[in-house]
Amino acid sequence: MSDKIVIIPTYNEKENIENIIRAVFALEGEYHILVIEDGSPDGTAAIVKRLMEEFPERLFIIERSGKQGLGTAYLTGFKWSLAHGYDYIFEMDADFSHNPADLPRLYSACAEDGADLAIGSRYCNGISVINWPIGRVIMSYYASVYVRTVLGMKVYDTTAGFKCYTRKVLETINLDDVRMKGYGFQIEMKYSTYKLGFRIQEVPVIFVDRKEGTSKMSSSIFGEAFWGVMKLKMRKIRPVK
Repeated sequence: MSDKIVIIPTYNEKENIENIIRAVFALEGEYHILVIEDGSPDGTAAIVKRLMEEFPERLFIIERSGKQGLGTAYLTGFKWSLAHGYDYIFEMDADFSHNPADLPRLYSACAEDGADLAIGSRYCNGISVINWPIGRVIMSYYASVYVRTVLGMKVYDTTAGFKCYTRKVLETINLDDVRMKGYGFQIEMKYSTYKLGFRIQEVPVIFVDRKEGTSKMSSSIFGEAFWGVMKLKMRKIRPVK
């Protein structure tokens, strides 16, 4: 039984899913994978199920009916991972914008350096983004500046989605009270971790925009994050009782 599981949400990722799974399983230090599949019409789920026969007890899937949002996908994965006894729970995209080779560095930040949450950060060491249009780079970078300023959270990459949580963090955050669904979810989870007094460590990574498939980013996602930050500032973050 591994103590590490990587949660990968998918929607129409047939071009990437097999390669990303094989890349994770090729790493040293046994990693398991949980795919949260939101009813992709392109056959993503069938590819995962075929690979489950090759990787029994290492690869798992939860199928949901239709797109229900990034946040709810991860919350579903968190609860499943806690129930199945994992101690280090990772978030990672399916499209190779997050390099699987960086997973051991995030793990090390928690298991060896004592972090409670390790963030694969695009902005803690300058700007480390490849293949994004300059407008999107500027929007993303200054979104993090805005969040950091409003919430007073000392995290450079507040919207990062490449992370490793320790079990203790996810057991302490009231997952049923997490309200944001899109990329605002990433901000809310980091802020909850910060407000509850956990140690956060940023690990510099290089983010490479997807080569295959289609981005799921939209203006509504950014809108939710913008207004959600204002609401977060007003909220009291309470741990699970």
